[in-house]
Amino acid sequence: MSWTTPADLRAQVQKLWDRGILLSSLMGDEELFPLRLTLKSPDSRQLSESFSDVRNWIGQLADGARYYRIVSRTLNHRILGSNEIPSEIWIDSLEDALACIGKLRDADRFADLVSLTRETKPELIPWLRKRPLRTLELAGSWPNFLQIVGWLQMHLRPHIYLRQIDLPGVHSKFIEAHRGVLGELFDLALPSSAIDAGASGAAGFCRRYGFRDKPLRVRFRILDPELALLPVEADQDISLTEAVFAGLNLAVETVFITENEINFLAFPPVSRSMVIFGAGYGFENLAAAHWLHERKIHYWGDIDTHGFAILNQLRRFFPEAASLLMDKKTLLAHRTLWGIEPSPETVELTRLTGEEMALYDNLRSGSLGERVRLEQERIGFEWLVDALGSV
Repeated sequence: MSWTTPADLRAQVQKLWDRGILLSSLMGDEELFPLRLTLKSPDSRQLSESFSDVRNWIGQLADGARYYRIVSRTLNHRILGSNEIPSEIWIDSLEDALACIGKLRDADRFADLVSLTRETKPELIPWLRKRPLRTLELAGSWPNFLQIVGWLQMHLRPHIYLRQIDLPGVHSKFIEAHRGVLGELFDLALPSSAIDAGASGAAGFCRRYGFRDKPLRVRFRILDPELALLPVEADQDISLTEAVFAGLNLAVETVFITENEINFLAFPPVSRSMVIFGAGYGFENLAAAHWLHERKIHYWGDIDTHGFAILNQLRRFFPEAASLLMDKKTLLAHRTLWGIEPSPETVELTRLTGEEMALYDNLRSGSLGERVRLEQERIGFEWLVDALGSV
């Protein structure tokens, strides 16, 4: 029979816990109790046909009724007479609900956290109300969170590195590991003037709250010996911070960007040119180098959907950038070297040329084969030399 059992009733209460409703009610914002639970009970026909089962079911409910209250109704039967059948189940208090699922101790701990927060940082109470279970997970470290919030309130936009925060028992690794939680707490506790709304997510954490961030770097090689920056004959493989790179204004005419490190290192000499190691999505490290807009830029990536997505992203910063060896002719000529793209991109790309868009559509639709991918390092070196001759 599918009548409600004591285990079903506990499961209903457990769902309230899992959704954070029980802990939120502990904060006194709304009256949840007495609470009626869902009860599926036998009807008159089932009483007649399965009287023994019904009696056992009533006994089971009664045995488990330590934490809930049973309301019965009288069911009249022409043969069996009048019988009291459970028709409603109520939990009368939050304490009963917590005891029903064994969460009294956890609730007491949460109550202590709420009390501590009300006393020290009441502006954070909305976060506890919204994320009670997460608060409970962080219970052992919650004083550290309050301490960090208090420190930043006293040192708005401090312009130091995270590891320079000097708080007893708080390590910078703790802050870095909990940027998501701290960000939500900072947004509640800090004045809007202390928050850079244009920065978000883990990557924008430092900028959003005024900390110094690890500087982005640009790695490049000068491909023309006549333009060497270092007074040595060694390879001109150089890494600079984005700020220093932005101020160079190198005397090159052409800039190549490639995603593969070996291709970057093996890129042949080209007059009045340089090559930049792209290393995937993200070109913020080049955005401040305004002099690049006056150069011819060629991007060489994998011939797959993500390669074109990265090209599309590059053109957000440098709209005139051209692709290099990312065409259908190159792809078909290297058919025996095709690989499989693990997770193809499918979004619409708005900055591709007509030819590039046609090949991207071929790749994402699978019309050339399923998840086709030609990694740039598989392209014959002579193809690169020939392509550079027509740049």
